[in-house]
Amino acid sequence: MTFSWINSYWPLLLTGALQTLSLLVISVVFGFIIAIALAFSQVSGGPLLRTLARGYCTFFRGTPLLIQLWLLYYGVGSLLPMIPGIRQSLFWPILREGFFFAAVSFTLNYAAYEAEVLRGALLAVPKGELEAGRAFGMRPFTLIRRIWLPRAIRIALPTIGGEIVMQLKATPLAFTVTVMDLYAVATKVRQDTLLVYEPLIVVTVFYLILTAIIARAFRFLEAQVPVRR
Repeated sequence: MTFSWINSYWPLLLTGALQTLSLLVISVVFGFIIAIALAFSQVSGGPLLRTLARGYCTFFRGTPLLIQLWLLYYGVGSLLPMIPGIRQSLFWPILREGFFFAAVSFTLNYAAYEAEVLRGALLAVPKGELEAGRAFGMRPFTLIRRIWLPRAIRIALPTIGGEIVMQLKATPLAFTVTVMDLYAVATKVRQDTLLVYEPLIVVTVFYLILTAIIARAFRFLEAQVPVRR
């Protein structure tokens, strides 16, 4: 085995790693925000909101992420240029890139899975704590912000960490829509140098290190905020 090719490809490897990290951070941050809304819609929303939230989660959890990504990129992406004035808008440089569609697809998919995690965590919060908050005169939004949501997140922390790791493992799918992530760089190295295992080993080490960092970070968080039942 030889890894001398890294000297020539390290700038591309760095760019690919940053693309992978960017996809992970964007999808997790925005997906978590959407997941909160979906979870509360299922737990305390009206019949219409519950139905819509459940339908959303069923669709995105019940269909492969790759198909969702291709539907956005090849479907919506092919329709965008037909919108009058879109090519002249400030957003066109972003909308025409595969990275945009990958980020949107990963975000929507992550939100569906995380919403189910949070839904279960919200239902697991002891009702006595919520009743105590209402007895103190807390308004619904204050109760959610100060008691219900923080307690639910503490309960769900181990699962949230696992979902983030799973999301990291899904990022290589972005290369199918022209995103030069780390896996796409490994593919390019293989095509250029005819080396098969070495680029994949480098990618594997990167994912292992990042997974270990995520796992350790969530263990630290769990130790700082122990769950009280």
